[in-house]
Amino acid sequence: METINSIEDYKQQYKDALENPDQYWASVATKLHWQKMWNQVQSGNFSDLNIQWFSGAQTNLSFNCLDRHLPLLANKPALYFVANDPHKEIEKITYKQLHEKVCAMANVFETMGVRKGDVICFYMGMVPELLIGILAATRIGAIHSVVFGGFSAQSLAGRIQDCQATFLITNDGGFRGDKTIGLKAIADEALAQCPSVKKVLVHKRTAQKIEWKEGRDFWLHELLSRVKNEHKAVWVDSEHPLFILYTSGSTGKPKGLLHTTGGYMVYAFQTFRNVFQMDPRPESKEIFWCTADIGWITGHTYLTYGPLLNGASTVMFEGVPTYPDAGRFWAEVDRLQVTHFYTAPTAIRALEAAGLEHVKKHKLTSLKVLGSVGEPINEEAWEWYNKNIGHSRCPIVDTWWQTETGGIMISTLAGVTPSVPAYATLPLPGIVPVLMDPSGKEIPFSDSIEVEGNLCIKFPWPGMARTVYGDHERFRQTYFSAYKNYYFTGDGAKRTAQNYYRITGRVDDVINVSGHRLGTAEIEDAINDHPEVVESAVVGYPHKIKGQGIYAYCICTSMPQDPEKTRKEILATVNKIIGPIAKPDLIQFVPGLPKTRSGKIMRRILRKVAEGELSSLGDVTTLLNPEVVEQIIQGRLS
Repeated sequence: METINSIEDYKQQYKDALENPDQYWASVATKLHWQKMWNQVQSGNFSDLNIQWFSGAQTNLSFNCLDRHLPLLANKPALYFVANDPHKEIEKITYKQLHEKVCAMANVFETMGVRKGDVICFYMGMVPELLIGILAATRIGAIHSVVFGGFSAQSLAGRIQDCQATFLITNDGGFRGDKTIGLKAIADEALAQCPSVKKVLVHKRTAQKIEWKEGRDFWLHELLSRVKNEHKAVWVDSEHPLFILYTSGSTGKPKGLLHTTGGYMVYAFQTFRNVFQMDPRPESKEIFWCTADIGWITGHTYLTYGPLLNGASTVMFEGVPTYPDAGRFWAEVDRLQVTHFYTAPTAIRALEAAGLEHVKKHKLTSLKVLGSVGEPINEEAWEWYNKNIGHSRCPIVDTWWQTETGGIMISTLAGVTPSVPAYATLPLPGIVPVLMDPSGKEIPFSDSIEVEGNLCIKFPWPGMARTVYGDHERFRQTYFSAYKNYYFTGDGAKRTAQNYYRITGRVDDVINVSGHRLGTAEIEDAINDHPEVVESAVVGYPHKIKGQGIYAYCICTSMPQDPEKTRKEILATVNKIIGPIAKPDLIQFVPGLPKTRSGKIMRRILRKVAEGELSSLGDVTTLLNPEVVEQIIQGRLS
């Protein structure tokens, strides 16, 4: 199955995948290496939730990312590492060198006693050793679980406890803008609650002073100096667990989404090449830069696995877009001559707000394709990105997908299908989206009007998560109970007469902050940990930079005498329990919360107040305490 290269080709491949999905995905999968071929392409369904892809087959993801390319691409750059410090030289690692580093790391893991099926947790900054580490885990058949380096000790501990990781890899510290983060110190605090972790590998990055536990803690560089850089990949079944990645849910406990090997590999490979349209020739000088952290799914699929499966050159950036100034992204695009640039609307809006003077000093002439990921991009940001970064000559791929989907589901294909401001546009081959009405029925396609509903997916696809780790019933309840025999995305969407999709945002109790999904219950649990808070309710509201901000309504034991002091204490509590990403933007102290007579908080009303839509609150007279709504409106923050 060749890369889609025209709108006609897209239509034909979409039709082929719809009419004979097994044949379509088999033709894609044969582009990759399988040690043993499959007995069946796909089995199972959304009702029984027993879905499998390429069952009976054996493969290895690390082998497909590296060994498979060595005959042709040994000396091609696989990875460019851009350090936080803008004065540091860019580190270039070829496919041969990356292969050797991954083999050495795999040998370290095995020497330390890690075996096929064990869970390795990574809590690191954005350094090459993180990317090398997850590839080494896949090489030996271990399961990796990456926890974003901005999460707190309590968040890290909860994730380790849930997946029962036996092995942790961290840095002594991490550089992030003008800050140095004490990652090892945070990990030590977390590990006090995590008896499952027997050994900790420490990568020396900042050379800061750290605590050391003999017999548990080991320097990574010392272990690497003792092993060979050759290693035979361990063949695993197609459905062998690959990684667990945690995403916030509508209850306080994050969900560990489990992805498996074969289907995820095929989907990452196929979506990367079709969406971004990079030159596949060995002599290609094109460079792909996904600015996401590997702690999120985008960093898994489109910084690491998708590019490497396709033999592309990928960029890993340690820093932040505003350090040392708001021109950092554009300086690195010019320095590296990046051709394909993939970032979040939050970053685009923040850099737009910083002013064009940070853009105009850079040429940006190397760019060919721009991408957007993590949340719906608004039209103004799309136009700014198109005009000032792409100089109106680069197609923009506005990609919609989720941690749960494993890869891009709806998107423009660069230079092949139309780019429409703020629209993800067309579903990829093999993906059948539908919109559902309030009664749970499919909204039929209309070639004359735009329709709107809740976005669901009708059939299984290879990249989908298989379960919530350790809790298959929660997987069913979260994604497959709202609409029987459909995957419910939790998002609303509009569909035009051209079959273009525009994602309108979350319709469940999840807030999308800077492209990162946070469960309202998780934030509320953290706020409620403050001794003066009796009860809280959290909603999202429109935020000029983040897309959605966090608005918290708090009932305290008594109205705070010093509201600002209490706010600061609540923010510190949330920071300690979850991390800075979950800190509310606005905290309103209220005498009560609007509730139904059964005691359910009416977040719909709170959301309308936070958004300033005070004329559309609906009937509040049926509430248990309707008078509280007016009091909340009077105290509304903006």
